[in-house]
Amino acid sequence: MSVPPKTPLLDQIPTPDELRQLKPEQLRQLSDELRSEMIDAVSVSGGHLGSGLGVVELTVALHYVFNTPDDRLIWDVGHQCYPHKILTGRRDRIRTLRQGGGLSGFTKRSESEYDPFGAAHSSTSISAALGFAVANKLNDKPGRGIAVIGDGAMSAGMAYEAMNNAAQAGNRLVVILNDNDMSIAPPVGGLSAYLARMVSSSEYLGLRSLASKAVKKMSRRVHEGMRKAEEYTRGMVTGGTLFEELGFYYVGPIDGHNLDHLIPVMENVRDTSEGPVLIHVVTKKGKGYKFAEESADKYHGVPKFNVITGEKKKGAAGPPAYQNVFGDTLAKLAETDDRICAITAAMPSGTGVDRFAKAHPERSFDVGIAEQHGVTFAAGLAAQGMRPFAAIYSTFLQRAYDQVVHDVAIQNLPVRFAIDRAGLVGADGCTHAGSFDITYLATLPNMVVMAAADEAELANMTYTAAEYDDGPIALRYPRGSGTGVPIPETLEKLEIGKGRVVREGTKVAILSLGARLEEAKKAADALEAKGLSTTVADLRFAKPLDEDLISKLMRTHEVVVTVEEGAIGGLGAHVLTYASDEGLTDTGLKVRTLRLPDIFIDHETPEKQYDEAGLNAPQIVECVLKALKHNSTNVEEARA
Repeated sequence: MSVPPKTPLLDQIPTPDELRQLKPEQLRQLSDELRSEMIDAVSVSGGHLGSGLGVVELTVALHYVFNTPDDRLIWDVGHQCYPHKILTGRRDRIRTLRQGGGLSGFTKRSESEYDPFGAAHSSTSISAALGFAVANKLNDKPGRGIAVIGDGAMSAGMAYEAMNNAAQAGNRLVVILNDNDMSIAPPVGGLSAYLARMVSSSEYLGLRSLASKAVKKMSRRVHEGMRKAEEYTRGMVTGGTLFEELGFYYVGPIDGHNLDHLIPVMENVRDTSEGPVLIHVVTKKGKGYKFAEESADKYHGVPKFNVITGEKKKGAAGPPAYQNVFGDTLAKLAETDDRICAITAAMPSGTGVDRFAKAHPERSFDVGIAEQHGVTFAAGLAAQGMRPFAAIYSTFLQRAYDQVVHDVAIQNLPVRFAIDRAGLVGADGCTHAGSFDITYLATLPNMVVMAAADEAELANMTYTAAEYDDGPIALRYPRGSGTGVPIPETLEKLEIGKGRVVREGTKVAILSLGARLEEAKKAADALEAKGLSTTVADLRFAKPLDEDLISKLMRTHEVVVTVEEGAIGGLGAHVLTYASDEGLTDTGLKVRTLRLPDIFIDHETPEKQYDEAGLNAPQIVECVLKALKHNSTNVEEARA
């Protein structure tokens, strides 16, 4: 006799209000449907997969037990929030993830009232949740702050800074520690689940409160002794002593995929007056999809893929990725220089440091999500005569700016900054764009700032940085593949502060910094076709500027345009300042600066993002023509 199919539940649940009407025994079916929906959606759009699969049951339990959106649910980083988006009114758009005009790959306040706080960088959730919790407490409003944070994100100091102040929130703050690497948790099972339910129950907490009041009437020595004994005893059987010391009531560890364990514990925490509370759940990345379970690292972030076979849809083979060029070059240089070290902040493959680590494991350091520590660690290495490379995404180096200034630049220590993901980055959007590093580094005394136009230039700049011992030096390069320029067998040590002319002209000069060089060349071709002889220079250095080259081009051309993949205050500002100081604009020279606009550009393809930014060849041409006060229909008059 065949079993009739179950009625689909996900179709009946547009928001958590409907979810909370289900019976507990229906939540397993809902979780299975939610997992299948997420796998199918990501197979179409690409995106983060393993992390979201690991929190399916946790997502269901949180929205089932807590009164979202009044209870403010904050996902640390936000890359695991796809199941959350499906359950909060965005299922109909879930296949637009990370596409132009579609859903963000992270939480975003403008998308939904269920996203109370935007994210994409790690370790901010507890601080934000604490803010929501205390605000509600001060205003005598209902609602908790609930932070879901991974064990990797807990390696950052900001998480502990927040926890150290969490007592101010009382029971309004709940932290869910999502331990998906088993980095903290002992084995979990029925016993640990029973203990978690017991210590979070109202009966236990009531007895504990009564005992606490009685003990307080005793001497301080006895009181303190009994407090420590209770904490030690609970710590021995459930763990969590560190969190108790920080003022949290610790519950766990519990199986994050077992709804029969999750629901009762969360209900106990919801109804308790004890707090703040930390619930320690253990989950598995990629849970429920065998390909993601077997290779969590490769299925963390994925392109479009075949759900049945797990096969990822790859583009045609092309030039090597910039981060791999950096990693391979650095590994090769380290073969003959044992002073070279590489530091990454939880992004070994994203920065190419994994390639260095395979060849030189003893000189490779992954400091976790701790950019501040990583930069100062590099400064210490440099002060002791090593040649450290701090390989950090541009957007993440922002978190360590004080260390760059105080611990590196002021002391003029030769730390090498390999700044990956410089410029716009496509589907990850504005939270991951490397928009500001030229500006925030080139303003610092002692700092040298280089930008690679192609993979050969990146290899040469890596070598140049390795050999530079006079102070801090940075090399920036974009996300993605190179342009196909062969990497030379013998690397060139570049002269600091000197650019190169890649084509000669007489009327227009385009001064390019970094990977817009190919677009500058295309613009020059278009201008030449209109009869406007054009010079293209690759400045290579934002600091120090090649003043001799800039002065020469400004004295011999009618229009000078700077082009950079950075925000205002970068190359263009430095060139204008130099030109003003030297009086180079007094003769009627037309200088224009093209840079990223003063907006945050949402996720799209990189090509469309650069169109919006006005940094592709057609916009460069348009800028020149406007400077000449001519459009494409009357350029013949300009030639006369």
